[in-house]
Amino acid sequence: MVGAVAAGAARPTAARADTGRRVAVLGGGVAGLTAAHELAERGFEVTVYERRALGGKARSIAVPGSGKDGRPELWGEHGFRFFPGFYRHIPDTMRRIPFAGNANGVWDNLIAAPEARFSRKDADDIVIPMGRFGKIWSSPDEFRETVGSAITTSTSMGTSDALYFANRLLVFNTSCDARRFGQWDNVPWRDYVGAGRRSNEFRTLLSRTLTTLLVAAKEDKASTLTIGTMGEQFLGNPLEVGNDGALDRLLNGATTEAWIDPWVKRLEDLGVTFVNAEVRGLELDGARISGARVVDSAGAAQTVIADHFVSALPVEVARTLWTPEILSLRPELAGMSQLTVDWMSGIQFFLRRPTDIARGHTAYVDSPWSLTSIAQGQFWNRTPITGLGDGTVQDCLSVDISDWNTPGMLYGKTAKECTHDEIAREAWAQLKAHLNDRAELLRDDDLHSWFLDAGVAWDAAQQRNTNADPLLINTAGSWALRPESHSDALQNLYLAGDYVRTNVDLATMEGASEAARTAVNKLLDVAGSDAPRCTLFTLYRAEALEPFRQLDIQRYAAGQPNMFDV
Repeated sequence: MVGAVAAGAARPTAARADTGRRVAVLGGGVAGLTAAHELAERGFEVTVYERRALGGKARSIAVPGSGKDGRPELWGEHGFRFFPGFYRHIPDTMRRIPFAGNANGVWDNLIAAPEARFSRKDADDIVIPMGRFGKIWSSPDEFRETVGSAITTSTSMGTSDALYFANRLLVFNTSCDARRFGQWDNVPWRDYVGAGRRSNEFRTLLSRTLTTLLVAAKEDKASTLTIGTMGEQFLGNPLEVGNDGALDRLLNGATTEAWIDPWVKRLEDLGVTFVNAEVRGLELDGARISGARVVDSAGAAQTVIADHFVSALPVEVARTLWTPEILSLRPELAGMSQLTVDWMSGIQFFLRRPTDIARGHTAYVDSPWSLTSIAQGQFWNRTPITGLGDGTVQDCLSVDISDWNTPGMLYGKTAKECTHDEIAREAWAQLKAHLNDRAELLRDDDLHSWFLDAGVAWDAAQQRNTNADPLLINTAGSWALRPESHSDALQNLYLAGDYVRTNVDLATMEGASEAARTAVNKLLDVAGSDAPRCTLFTLYRAEALEPFRQLDIQRYAAGQPNMFDV
């Protein structure tokens, strides 16, 4: 028998049914927690329904059975956390999450990474300082010179290639919005930068590596809108104008301890209720959602009744809920079925001695699986790794596998086709092939153990892995397939996933937070609330280039190319 439960039923309030302030948040990842936070601060009665673990892909995962002699268990991660300085929504939320001893709450747990390493197989590695460089330009020529100089001095790329790339970035930075969304989103990044006509170094660093690092996509698939926007933030803002902090930041401990658990505690203090349940469907009554069907952890089916429903589910889950009746009201949601998801998952290698690879992230440029890593021990000063597990672990090399579709060097199989043990051996071999070509930075004897993202499961019958946590890939043309957070045609449903159209335009924690804030603002409008709207931030754009963007409005409307597109 299906029962009916009211969102927020754990906190009975007089005349609740008449208040119109009950909100069911479907999904407890970053988007769901953000929506719950903003709504609870504004007096709404919020219940979050999450089927697995709060924090979603951002959470840490305790390694089962790793703690010994009273020590806490080692921490695994879906992937290493990265908080660029141009993120504004996530840091704003972090400042509002109390943390003992921190004047600025959880935000004070962020630590700047001073450098990044681009490791090459059988070639010299490149270590790049992560910080301000050059000067703010006053003209397009200065833009090209500054960006081109930054590339040539930090890589082995020739001046011609560097200046060519700087000009391609200038074309994007001086493009009007209509061109960005109408033209560049439909062009794959590899075609936009003309990688096929450039040097191997150019193709490797500025075409292949850049896309796999940012969106886990092939350069012939990734949207120029997305990659160009990120380039505008990383290279187009040399003095980090408007940034929240340093360009590359990490947490000073496991994500769950340093961020997610304090966040959940704050939401509980604000009156938010959490329910362990999986969303199975939505019920429609006219132009409104009348209920959400869920199954709780005991297997009991219920119908959640609320005034408003915020869908903070990932795209591959949310699109399964769109019935023909819902699509008749919001036909644009049908485009979500064409959005691409792929894998970008983490594996942690626990080591018996500290590593000395880089004081920040490392990209393994020539690795078949497009690996990146961060040595966490140097940053975890709040909860040292040395105090976890059996007491012999001295460091953790947290690795992201961004390409699960290219055969590796040991077994000739893709990561999707490898057993978990094969994944660990293959990834370890690719790391050593990059790091040990000049000195022995990784030794087999130092490897204590490893942990693969718990969302990756081996299917023995199919002889391949499945992944419970795929990632939205910003492919060329995908903007037109992504919905807005709300439509008046479906009055009380609000979309808050990172697939929703956002200013940051990337499937990230920041995108999830921005989408959630946008959804909450729409909800406040529908509810007729006089509460302050959520703060929404915009990305940096160089003021000196604004006249050229204004000129490009006319050129695009007239069917002419950008004036620097030569």
